[in-house]
Amino acid sequence: MVYAVRSFPLSSEHAKFLIYAQDKETQEKWQVAVKLSLKPTLTEESVKESAEVEEIVFPRQFSKHSGHLQRQKRDWVIPPINLPENSRGPFPQELVRIRSDRDKNLSLRYSVTGPGADQPPTGIFIINPISGQLSVTKPLDREQIARFHLRAHAVDINGNQVENPIDIVINVIDMNDNRPEFLHQVWNGTVPEGSKPGTYVMTVTAIDADDPNALNGMLRYRIVSQAPSTPSPNMFTINNETGDIITVAAGLDREKVQQYTLIIQATDMEGNPTYGLSNTATAVITVTDVNDNPPEFTAMTFYGEVPENRVDIIVANLTVTDKDQPHTPAWNAVYRISGGDPTGRFAIQTDPNSNDGLVTVVKPIDFETNRMFVLTVAAENQVPLAKGIQHPPQSTATVSVTVIDVNENPYFAPNPKIIRQEEGLHAGTMLTTFTAQDPDRYMQQNIRYTKLSDPANWLKIDPVNGQITTIAVLDRESPNVKNNIYNATFLASDNGIPPMSGTGTLQIYLLDINDNAPQVLPQEAETCETPDPNSINITALDYDIDPNAGPFAFDLPLSPVTIKRNWTITRLNGDFAQLNLKIKFLEAGIYEVPIIITDSGNPPKSNISILRVKVCQCDSNGDCTDVDRIVGAGLGTGAIIAILLCIIILLILVLMFVVWMKRRDKERQAKQLLIDPEDDVRDNILKYDEEGGGEEDQTESFCRPGWSTVMRSCLTATFTSRVQAILLPQPPK
Repeated sequence: MVYAVRSFPLSSEHAKFLIYAQDKETQEKWQVAVKLSLKPTLTEESVKESAEVEEIVFPRQFSKHSGHLQRQKRDWVIPPINLPENSRGPFPQELVRIRSDRDKNLSLRYSVTGPGADQPPTGIFIINPISGQLSVTKPLDREQIARFHLRAHAVDINGNQVENPIDIVINVIDMNDNRPEFLHQVWNGTVPEGSKPGTYVMTVTAIDADDPNALNGMLRYRIVSQAPSTPSPNMFTINNETGDIITVAAGLDREKVQQYTLIIQATDMEGNPTYGLSNTATAVITVTDVNDNPPEFTAMTFYGEVPENRVDIIVANLTVTDKDQPHTPAWNAVYRISGGDPTGRFAIQTDPNSNDGLVTVVKPIDFETNRMFVLTVAAENQVPLAKGIQHPPQSTATVSVTVIDVNENPYFAPNPKIIRQEEGLHAGTMLTTFTAQDPDRYMQQNIRYTKLSDPANWLKIDPVNGQITTIAVLDRESPNVKNNIYNATFLASDNGIPPMSGTGTLQIYLLDINDNAPQVLPQEAETCETPDPNSINITALDYDIDPNAGPFAFDLPLSPVTIKRNWTITRLNGDFAQLNLKIKFLEAGIYEVPIIITDSGNPPKSNISILRVKVCQCDSNGDCTDVDRIVGAGLGTGAIIAILLCIIILLILVLMFVVWMKRRDKERQAKQLLIDPEDDVRDNILKYDEEGGGEEDQTESFCRPGWSTVMRSCLTATFTSRVQAILLPQPPK
């Protein structure tokens, strides 16, 4: 069956075309010429003829061997049935007749299966089981199902298959019943200002539910309107097939027009304005900023002032203008100092909100050295200017900074000041002059000096000229001297408004003199009554330092004569000596042994130091016994006896207290046994309802839980034929 898929005009009353066919197995090809003619009029017979339904016969083929028709062993390709969507009926509408040539001899029944018949959506196609007439029951929608695959069956009245099923394909022919729909109603795009013609901007897309391979689904785009229309009403164009929007005119300037609004139309039927369906959407194109405007200073000269010695303060506020979009790299200004600050005392930071340049001081400025600065500053953007911009890339200006004089602190130089002096200087000795300088040379101020710290109170300072003299003897061995250095602090104050002051430290390095005699160490020792088996090792303590200290000489005095008779001293080296008993036995006790020690100073200094030696009875190891240690600690025999008596008396008191407590417990138990039996028997008679005569039944324990060990001594009673009252001691309450 040949049909037209769309309307087309004929140039004459007929049209010619070729139809090709091919056998799938043998690849044999055929062709036939078809001539299509227009009928000038339609008669009733022609209408009936055209209304006749096409008939599909289950295929047979001619057998060369038998000379008659036989059933075909391979499937034929049945041409599809084309059915337009949205048909108005009437329904059911007959499509084709399915027939088997065996219906002449057999009573057959026809049926169809597949989606649209017996499978969802069911009931769209039905077949007359007797005549095989295939019909459609309602309008079809190609956008829901574009093709139906059915299978026709022929069986006898017993349900036996008499023909192989044949496949029937029904194509739903598309009608232009859907408008194009844009994916978004509003499209957003951007384009840099100053873009050249042909610059891609964005792509808009619409879809059509109709067949995209037919005219019904072929879309074309166009720009309906542009707002605003400056500098040209046609700043953009659109590719009518792809929807790509590009620029076609120059002159995009964000500073003049920041946004364009385009109305885009999509039309199917390849954009046919007469038959095509259309729809519109909005394209919003934002013109993005590029750096086509450099920053410009609002003034050629800026002024500021700064107090001397102040840092991290704002001196001047530089303002610029920039027509580019605020808070973008094309608008943000970067400032730098190009001249007038060789030592780097100033810096410029950018205020991120206002884009101003804040000139700050980063290094102290001395008024006496520099009273004014004239800075050359430049401003440019964070990004370079766009190509083709004729403006200079930066703007320049000058900044005049005035330095304000302020009263500064006087200062000592050098600080600290170190001098070297021998210790032992007498009071009233002038040591040095310690003066301060006033940096304010133009103020003509007076400086006064006072003492701020003098730990040993050795010094005084003249308030006018700063001369330092001693008021006491300097002593290197003083605890206020650390590592031979004595520190004193002085204050210098001017008479400015407000008055300022500064401190200075005087360090006196004290040179040692031999003013301290050596002393024996240790000052106490112990030894045995006999010279063996131990001796006493001694050394010397000298607060002076070399060469006024060791090596030391050790000796014993000539008097009293008992010293050298009883003791002997031997020098081990320059710092140590050894003291030993010279006699074979010395009675236990405390002895004070004078020792002469001489240092190596020039002249040398000697001293007689007393070594307190405890002579005691020793054990086999050469150690003093405990009694001797007590004696050595300074306790006499009477004191020791008194201590022992106190200990004995304390033990006797404790023993008497224990005996008294035991007697008290015995008396309390005796009182309990004397309690009246009549008063106590009720509480202590135990009633038993058991009978028995064995030995195990004749005794019973009267121990009560909770009693003490004494009171819980096992009390037993012998039960006779008559129960007697037994007094039991009551538990303590």
